[in-house]
Amino acid sequence: MRIAVIGAAGMAGSRVVTEAANRGHAVLAVYRRNRPDALSPGVTATEGDADDPDAMAALFDGVDAVVAATRPTAGHEHTIAATTTSLLDAAARTGTRILVVGGAGPLTAPGHPARLVLDSPEYVPPQWRAVAAASSAQLDACRAHPADWVYLSPPAVLEPGTRTGTYRRGTTTLLTAPDGTSRISAEDLAVAVADELEVPYGGRHFTVGY
Repeated sequence: MRIAVIGAAGMAGSRVVTEAANRGHAVLAVYRRNRPDALSPGVTATEGDADDPDAMAALFDGVDAVVAATRPTAGHEHTIAATTTSLLDAAARTGTRILVVGGAGPLTAPGHPARLVLDSPEYVPPQWRAVAAASSAQLDACRAHPADWVYLSPPAVLEPGTRTGTYRRGTTTLLTAPDGTSRISAEDLAVAVADELEVPYGGRHFTVGY
């Protein structure tokens, strides 16, 4: 496949670039700035502004799938829905499937189907509530858009770690381990992204975790 990864410098995006390239896909890694000098085989780097739908549409032309893994800087969380809409506009223009790596906020809390993770302080402490709220707005933006999209909500904790190649897949409820923790490594999140791109599972919103 030919896969464009937007936000290729980020924690999730960089792992998706590596995972996809290691599987033999041709990867277009899109950076806002500061492209790396060294790239893995099969990876082409370019600079691009995710908020410019014309520029993104030009990049998406001829691409089989797009992974949107952008993350705003602290204090600019409110911009994530608009950036996602820009990418959805570009993907719709070129007829390209887009997988949005979002947040856990819009998932429902385990055992509490009427409560969102966003409103569950045991999973979202106060310092993370702004970005969790932004991810809910981001999913709303996807739901309102005609593009061919799928939204991936990570578990409560997403951090660099080890690639095990294994994970659990769920739908719209946060996944937790027997000890109550909800986490996955960025490396295994990338495995889930690549799996979904290669063989779409069905459904517009899913989550993963250990």
